[in-house]
Amino acid sequence: MYKLVVTLFLTCSALAGFAKEYKIEMLNKSNGQTMVFKPMFLKANIGDVVTFVPTTKGHISQSVYTPKDANTWKGITSKEVKVTLNKEGIYIYKCQNHGIMGMAGVIQIGKPTNLKEVKKFYSGFKKKLIMNKVRLDKIINDLKNTSN
Repeated sequence: MYKLVVTLFLTCSALAGFAKEYKIEMLNKSNGQTMVFKPMFLKANIGDVVTFVPTTKGHISQSVYTPKDANTWKGITSKEVKVTLNKEGIYIYKCQNHGIMGMAGVIQIGKPTNLKEVKKFYSGFKKKLIMNKVRLDKIINDLKNTSN
């Protein structure tokens, strides 16, 4: 039994070492656009870690839609937020202070297994945006259901 526990521990520890770390910047301006996350779309794997970096002060990263039982997050103004992505599917996040201005983004972990639910959620979410709708529309519309 002891050998089994040790083997499992070492295997899990080794797998954890393969997790990638990503940074998403929170910016007032980038490439002629205002209130942006850079990148706005990220494709990663289960176990990867994303750090939201307040490159420009005044931003708060917050999840607004995640796969069922996935980690959620809500940061603090002008502070980094680190999130371990633990479930396959699509995550939508926004800046709590500037979400209405279209400061939002998408993370896809593995296959977009919750695409139908995301599109339903997004149809209501985008009604709350007063600007920059087109760029988030493009990301959502470009997602393909590859779960079948």
